[in-house]
Amino acid sequence: MDNTENLLELIENLKTIMERKLAAMPQRIRLWTTEFNSKNKLPKNMILTGLRGIGKSTFLLHHANQSGKKMLYFSADNPRLTALNLYDVIAAVFMQGYEGVIIDEVHFARNWSAQLKSLYDDYPDRYVWASDSSALVLRSGTADLSRRYVFVHMPIMSFREFLYIETGEVYNTINPFKMKKGDSLPVKPEASILDLFEKYKTYGTRPFYTEGDYESRSLAVLDKTLNSDVPFFVPQITEDNIRLMSAVVGSLSMSSIPRLQVRSLCADWNVSADKLYQLLEVMEAVGVVRIIRYPNDTKAKSAGAKLFFADPCLYSVLQGSAGNMREAFVTVLLQESGYTVNACKNETDGDFVIMKNTGTLNLGNSPKIKIEVGGKDKVLKQSDLVIRDNTDYPADKAIPLWLLAMGW
Repeated sequence: MDNTENLLELIENLKTIMERKLAAMPQRIRLWTTEFNSKNKLPKNMILTGLRGIGKSTFLLHHANQSGKKMLYFSADNPRLTALNLYDVIAAVFMQGYEGVIIDEVHFARNWSAQLKSLYDDYPDRYVWASDSSALVLRSGTADLSRRYVFVHMPIMSFREFLYIETGEVYNTINPFKMKKGDSLPVKPEASILDLFEKYKTYGTRPFYTEGDYESRSLAVLDKTLNSDVPFFVPQITEDNIRLMSAVVGSLSMSSIPRLQVRSLCADWNVSADKLYQLLEVMEAVGVVRIIRYPNDTKAKSAGAKLFFADPCLYSVLQGSAGNMREAFVTVLLQESGYTVNACKNETDGDFVIMKNTGTLNLGNSPKIKIEVGGKDKVLKQSDLVIRDNTDYPADKAIPLWLLAMGW
């Protein structure tokens, strides 16, 4: 069998895999997927990034199915593709009359960025959509794709989306910072809302929770991220480095204070601080941790002022601190909504200081506000606002955490 016949057989196999995936798609999928770019078609050339397991493949398959175009989906980590040239495979796909391709986990393909560039240049009329679990992949390629591909970031699943999957109800998005006295809430707070929000905080940030066995799936995603994704971006990584990253995860899950003891970790694992900071940078890029810095901290190598899991549900999986989980949710919900989040230098002032990346907060004259985070009885301290968990209605200068999670 010659190479052409091999490629044709492979394409038929990939077509079957795609059809199987389309048939297995759930009836209710993320609102972020169905509402994305609803007024216009997706760009012809796109790279989608986001954490593992948050629905990137479903997003791409859904929009391919809705486009009316003949497109072929495949994952670059398919064992049958690893020994082949990505460009040659896709050229053969186009020769079979396909109008576009979807390449999942694109960083598994050799010289992926150069080949995406060539596909853009050589097939200007074809659709090329790619995805990856790390935004770092965009900086690690050898070719500059910024002028050719539109980069799209997919956030974790919001509470609004979780409510839709659980109940079938579609509620309006809301920005609690822009609410005025007398404004109606997107959903009437009832005991069931707080119960559902507890479930969301436990397992609701990634849609695969509907498949069951959530804890095992989450740990498998974490393991694959550390063992398969990180080595792509860290030169000369060792088994001890991977074990060190596991130790960082363990430390965050057990600590009541969201900080790392850098000197202790370096001594225990016999690594330099520079190496630890390098690993932390990649762990943040692949979606394991989220580093929160003090204002004006521009140091490239740092463990930050506070360190959280990028997916706050990991605190539930690893039985971590409820307080750290709350703060982790606040940081991710704010950052995904377009805010810069820093840690307050003086903890008596509050937990975080935030600023809108574009526009204003419409809260007084200052472009920045200080916020405190806690349970239903948390007091304001010296901050401008307090974000309270386990409470239903907003009050003067107090926002329920569940309402903050209705932003997309």
